[in-house]
Amino acid sequence: MDTQPEEPTRVLAGKRVALVGRLASMARRDAAQLLRAHGATVVDRPDSSVQLAVVGEEAFPLPDPAALDAWFDAPARAAVDAGTLEVLSETGLWQRLGLVDPQHDIQRLYTPAMLAELLGVAVSVVRRWHRRGLIHPARKVQRLPYFDFQEVATARRLADLLAAGASPAAIERKLAALGRYLPHVQRPLAQLSVIIQGKDILLREGDGLIEPGGQRRFDFDAAADRGAAPGPEAGVPDAAPPPSVGLPDRADAAGLCFSAEQMAAAAAELEEADQLEAAAEMYRAMMAAAGPQPEPCFLLAELLYRLGEGSAARERYYMAIELDENYVEARANLGCVLAEQGQRELAVAAFEGALRYHPDYADAHYHLARTLDELGRRNDAESHWRAFLDHAPGSPWADHAHARLDAAGSELDESILRY
Repeated sequence: MDTQPEEPTRVLAGKRVALVGRLASMARRDAAQLLRAHGATVVDRPDSSVQLAVVGEEAFPLPDPAALDAWFDAPARAAVDAGTLEVLSETGLWQRLGLVDPQHDIQRLYTPAMLAELLGVAVSVVRRWHRRGLIHPARKVQRLPYFDFQEVATARRLADLLAAGASPAAIERKLAALGRYLPHVQRPLAQLSVIIQGKDILLREGDGLIEPGGQRRFDFDAAADRGAAPGPEAGVPDAAPPPSVGLPDRADAAGLCFSAEQMAAAAAELEEADQLEAAAEMYRAMMAAAGPQPEPCFLLAELLYRLGEGSAARERYYMAIELDENYVEARANLGCVLAEQGQRELAVAAFEGALRYHPDYADAHYHLARTLDELGRRNDAESHWRAFLDHAPGSPWADHAHARLDAAGSELDESILRY
């Protein structure tokens, strides 16, 4: 049988292509054969005559900058800068050849809750990474962000490097070097610097460090770099309370007039500083001034839940849904709060509402299945356990779903034997 593709699929016809780095998906020889089948001429290394360079993803997303310099000599780098040499990631190549669906199969995507569970961090940390631009959703469905395997790999690799003791400067150098050759995976770290102290993953903000939970620490390394010694109270909270509002220092001539965007940014900064009550008050003030909006209501509900005010959080989730009935994450989170409060029938209604607007929402299937199990509605629960596994087979919650299905099967076998 002739395995050569037909002429319309020869998208690389006449192009000189170089493979650099180690491929994650197949052997280099097999990749070269595939490229030739699509009309390309495969060369050993990129130079000024090459039109396309493909960077393997075995070390993705942070190959050593020295390796990048070795792969791309001065003429090749000049060609990249001039736009005559295109650089693709390995995944980008397979997408161009039609071997990977560029629209992202939803079964390969992670919601913020799934990603948090996978990485062992709080959902609020994932939201902060998203807000800061460290991770980018592949798509959004009814305000719900989904992160693809590339973002999961980025987060995992970053965590691994930090745990291994990599310095923040080294990580940023690698990201900057990678961004030059793979602009589609560049991560803007201008507002976020990640460092490690012992086993702790910390975020640098100004002259301080913030733990994933929001607790501030003194940055001794930064002080040493500036030639300054920490004061006697370094490493412990200041005696004076921190400012409760992080708004701009100056107002306009008309008085203290701040935009909704400024107040939202201030609320986010307060949350990141672990001033949750102040952040909640800022969102309240923002909505009092500019009117209620779905997103601030949702974020306020999240803060209230973290503050242990479940009933208040429930009401804000309700309000977010009233303002935007398509807000599926608010519906799902409302269901979780209702279930925690023992209002399981109402929780079922909330989860089912989320699924009406987003039938592929794996998180909602999972939580609905758990709630139905708790209500003794095993058959109904089973259908949602299966739906969850259909939509998110790689989820960190998949083992629990399989265990529940196995348990349901055992219960059925026992009932048959008794009969």
